[in-house]
Amino acid sequence: MKKMTIKAFAATAMLMLAPVAGFASGGGVHLDHVKIDMGDKASLQRGFKLFANYCLSCHAASYARYNRTASDLGISEILLKENLIFTGAKVHSPMHVAMPADGAKDWFGKTPPDLSVIARSRGTDWVYTYLRSFYLDPKKATGTNNTVFKDVGMPHVLWELQGWQEAEHDEHGEVTHLKLVEPGSMQPAEYDAAVRDLVNFLAYLGEPAQLERSRLGPWVLLFLLLFSFVAYLLKKEYWKDVH
Repeated sequence: MKKMTIKAFAATAMLMLAPVAGFASGGGVHLDHVKIDMGDKASLQRGFKLFANYCLSCHAASYARYNRTASDLGISEILLKENLIFTGAKVHSPMHVAMPADGAKDWFGKTPPDLSVIARSRGTDWVYTYLRSFYLDPKKATGTNNTVFKDVGMPHVLWELQGWQEAEHDEHGEVTHLKLVEPGSMQPAEYDAAVRDLVNFLAYLGEPAQLERSRLGPWVLLFLLLFSFVAYLLKKEYWKDVH
């Protein structure tokens, strides 16, 4: 019985540490910090646009619905239908992809993951650095590799915006620097800002309720402050005759 308990404990510990181990398997790559601001509606809207145009063709966000997301971000249903839904889905539908899962597995080696909680599971800094770290690698089927996620099966879908980067290596073959060799439609600073908007949106997707919490938070604090003041006055009134 004791042996079974130890085994169960070990198995539980392994499961709990699995996400940490998966994160650490990134090889200790330096991650650039990105500022996330749920109060920046314009950034979230731009991020939603990038997500719909460049991510939803392969990756689902099945825990989110179009109309809920649009409502949270201040996007009208007309704009939603005309500019952000490309799969023929209804406005109340979850964000699924049209690409069949079996086909995706054949083309990319595995089914592209759902991105609903990617920013929470990987971390916003990881996603931000990853999307800026693709480089040309003719040895790979996709023609690219990534310093954050080595040998990743995902192609560089944002290459039109960023352009193409080449990697410089040290004597051990490790990547030391990425150099832009073919500019995209955006300047490097513009591309970084666009990726920040996309990551900001992915952070929202991971927990949409945080927008409502941010809106209600100041009012809750104000209520508590007023309640504390009233409670103090009541305490003085009740205890004024007690010596």
